[in-house]
Amino acid sequence: MFKIRYIAVLILVAAAALGFFVYKTSVPGNSLNFKLGLDLSGGTELTYSADTSNIPPSELKDSLTALQTVIERRVNAFGVGEPVVALEQGGALGTGDHRLIVELPGVTNINDAINRIGQTPLLEFKLVKPGFEASTTDALGNPNPAAFEDTGLTGAYLSGSQLQFGNGSSVASTPTVEITFNSQGTTLFSHITDANVGKQLAIFLDGNLLSVAVIQEKIDNGNAVISGNFTAQQAKDLVTNLNLGALPVPIHLVSSQSIGAILGADALHAGLVAAIVGFFALCLFMLLWYRLPGLVAVVSLFIYVILMLVLFKLIPVVLTAAGMAGFILSVGLAVDANILIAERMKEELQEGKETTEAIREGFSRAWSAIRDSNTAHLIAAVILFWMGTSIIRGFALVFGLGVFVSLLSAITISRTFLLALGMRTSTKIGRFLMRSGIR
Repeated sequence: MFKIRYIAVLILVAAAALGFFVYKTSVPGNSLNFKLGLDLSGGTELTYSADTSNIPPSELKDSLTALQTVIERRVNAFGVGEPVVALEQGGALGTGDHRLIVELPGVTNINDAINRIGQTPLLEFKLVKPGFEASTTDALGNPNPAAFEDTGLTGAYLSGSQLQFGNGSSVASTPTVEITFNSQGTTLFSHITDANVGKQLAIFLDGNLLSVAVIQEKIDNGNAVISGNFTAQQAKDLVTNLNLGALPVPIHLVSSQSIGAILGADALHAGLVAAIVGFFALCLFMLLWYRLPGLVAVVSLFIYVILMLVLFKLIPVVLTAAGMAGFILSVGLAVDANILIAERMKEELQEGKETTEAIREGFSRAWSAIRDSNTAHLIAAVILFWMGTSIIRGFALVFGLGVFVSLLSAITISRTFLLALGMRTSTKIGRFLMRSGIR
């Protein structure tokens, strides 16, 4: 009994600590504050249609992934908190047109967003100025503007790049990147390398520094090899970035909408009110009808809510109106598990069993029903997340997390607290608190 009570106290202390963590990090500007989606914070949503008619089927997946990478890079340039760039395919079985959904919370200038997302990414080659070889970036890893000199060589002159393993005297397993220029780029690159042997040449994409290499000799064939301490994945990523000098898939704006901050705030307020009212209504019912088991269920629900809020912050989960609906629904499922347990315990007590035995048997008998129902809910959440749109996925993610955590709170936490209390039905108080609803 002492061990069970010790564990119960530890659970309460841990829950209090996590609750304090949620409270302290729920302030504006904190990196761990809740991330709100477009419908709750306001902003802009852009929907693009991707023209894949000229892309071979074997290259379609890679091209769409590359498109998403390009757009994500451009979206990040806005400094937007928690932007969403998602690929979707229409049709009941995912056989329709490919679409790109871009959500920009807090961005209200639709025209600026359209212009900046739709423009061609800029690939640039710049020389490192003498004396700046060791200081091309600042303390945060951002490029130092004073360290570079424009050469006029951009992605407009690049034919492509590819991954290689070893070149010349290099070890055969060493990953390198080969780049190829067109005729104009070949001439320009030849002049640049001839005049700057021994200097460093930096490669930028959308202002982001990708690589810095030393010019070893004049290169007049339009081919160059970038070598360094690359891993195979880093070299592959560099090739992908270099080949993103233009959008890999043409896109056309289909629709755009702007959600005002006031409308988003109203949706958030309504969702919070619904969650709080529903939660306390459930707590009141559990207390009035099930008494002590109901009180334990309420404490478990509070811990369940705290655990969910911590997960929202640490994963992190971008909360939308649909996600909040999934959270509220998962709270109902957690209550359902506690009701099953309380009813099974009541049946055991009616048969005259001692409290401890009734608790253990009640949990054992309720487990199969709880397991099966929650397994069905998890399967539904997985299917919704796999096949649904971005809105449905938000609901499915929160709902699935809620179902999983509710198993922990109902089976483990509630059981531990009831056993730790050790209430006896041989006393009047014990009978009143434990034998709620017994006829």
